[in-house]
Amino acid sequence: MDKVNTPWFNNYGDVPHTLEYKQGSMWEAVNDIAEQYPDYVSFVFMGKKTLYSAFARQVNDCAKALKKIGIKEGDRVTICMPNCPQGIIMFYAVNVVGAIANMIHPLSAEKEIAFYLNDSKSVAAITLDQFYPKFEAIRDQVSINNLIIADIKDALSPIMKLGYTLTSGRKIKKIPDDAPIIRWNDFIKSGKSFNGEYKITRTANDPAVTLYSGGTTGVSKGILLSNLNFNALAAQIIATNPVFSPGDTMLAAMPIFHGFGLGVSIHSMLANGGKCVLVPRFTPASYAKLIVKYRCNFMAGVPTLYEALLRQPVMDGADLSCLKGVYSGGDSLSVELKKKLDTFLADRHATVKVREGYGTTECVTASCLTPLHLAKEGSIGQPFPDTFYKIVRPGTQEELPYGEDGEICLSGPTTMMEYVGHPDETAQTLQIHADGKKWVHTGDLGHMDEEGFIYFKQRIKRMIITSGYNVYPSQLENILDAHDIVQMSCIIGVPDPVKVQKIKAFVMLKPDIEPSDENKQILIEYCKKNIAKYALPYDIEFREQLPKTLVGKVAYRVLEEEENAKRAAHENSIAST
Repeated sequence: MDKVNTPWFNNYGDVPHTLEYKQGSMWEAVNDIAEQYPDYVSFVFMGKKTLYSAFARQVNDCAKALKKIGIKEGDRVTICMPNCPQGIIMFYAVNVVGAIANMIHPLSAEKEIAFYLNDSKSVAAITLDQFYPKFEAIRDQVSINNLIIADIKDALSPIMKLGYTLTSGRKIKKIPDDAPIIRWNDFIKSGKSFNGEYKITRTANDPAVTLYSGGTTGVSKGILLSNLNFNALAAQIIATNPVFSPGDTMLAAMPIFHGFGLGVSIHSMLANGGKCVLVPRFTPASYAKLIVKYRCNFMAGVPTLYEALLRQPVMDGADLSCLKGVYSGGDSLSVELKKKLDTFLADRHATVKVREGYGTTECVTASCLTPLHLAKEGSIGQPFPDTFYKIVRPGTQEELPYGEDGEICLSGPTTMMEYVGHPDETAQTLQIHADGKKWVHTGDLGHMDEEGFIYFKQRIKRMIITSGYNVYPSQLENILDAHDIVQMSCIIGVPDPVKVQKIKAFVMLKPDIEPSDENKQILIEYCKKNIAKYALPYDIEFREQLPKTLVGKVAYRVLEEEENAKRAAHENSIAST
């Protein structure tokens, strides 16, 4: 048996090894559902519900408006929005007219927005009124023809609209009346007078979406994804979650500029009749309240989100028996945090445990998930149907034996089309192997066991080499996180003239534990008992919070940069004396 054919190890139950996928566009997949379940709720936003029938009308009205302003097949339209109705409507309307949705984070800096607009060659963009100053500041640096400005209050019920206007809305700087923009309501109204053909036929393999890599290994790159990529994911997510039923509720807090939020929490739900509770601005407290208020059936997030959830008073005594699925991805979930989460869920009457998954933006998001009734400690699960994994020696296509660490490679219907404008890096990441399949070389380190379970270690480039030994930060973090006084930790390598790198630990203590020399010594002694001498941290620094990326991962690079800056300042001080 060819060991890369991991679907043969499938432990998802009755899930077939191969699935049928929608061969049209993303919107056609959702529109089919709208016709089948017109009276089901598609999404809820700050209490206001929108039925699938109304959602379909809104998308078509928006598509007509896009044609009215001249958007053509293949054009790029940048969507710089939080999780709100206008952003979701625009996403699918862009698909209807055959254009490509370029998804970016609204909290991006001005310089980053200019880069994204120019890199994608976007001809139009949509953002919220509160982010307009960023676009105004870069007007002379970009070439967009139309800037559409949406307002949160336009998506609210009359009562909520009044409340928003009197509170958050008052803080938003008024946009000048002569500003060269199109207001959302005027934009939609203009489309109603468009009488031409606005629906463009697109195939499964046509480009549909650009998502940007996090830029952790260099310049951020646009990852071009097809209609099939998203529709295949939607089918795989439901197939590996047979507990799902149309009408079930997903708490959509992960942002739509990210594959996890857009692919799992939005498209996989809407293409299967789910209800999305849109969370425009995430805070742990609001997230906790929404879970309870809407009796959510599914929730997906990164480990730091769940870590914060554990500390929310509103969850004390909450009834979570409504949950059918809790998923963690986007970053490594430590064994200890998973245990804490599973206990937290069980104490609140949930019958499910956290199911860890794995994926990369180069395959939209998840491509591997822990089976519903079979988990292995430390494993990220098994590949989705039609998805294959193999472990190769880094820098080669040489497949390694079971149990041996190497680079994780994957192949399947969700693999990206290309890095836009980066053919050399595309060729480096997307490689045709001897089996004829196109494989994504993820740059992640891990191994596979004989039952096809995958074990993720970390980014290959994050591995620390100290005194000739390979040290894996995630392993040390697991050890530290297991201590009773530790809430979360992060390990980095600090340059050292003798060891090449030395180990430093950053620790966030539990809420009732105070930073002190005594507690530092407790952790140092604990490390000495549980960590090999060559991998011992030379220092432990307490932090109230660990820095996070825009999607909520622990930003270990920020800590590395801080240490490098300290080191440079120290060396300069010595040199000046």
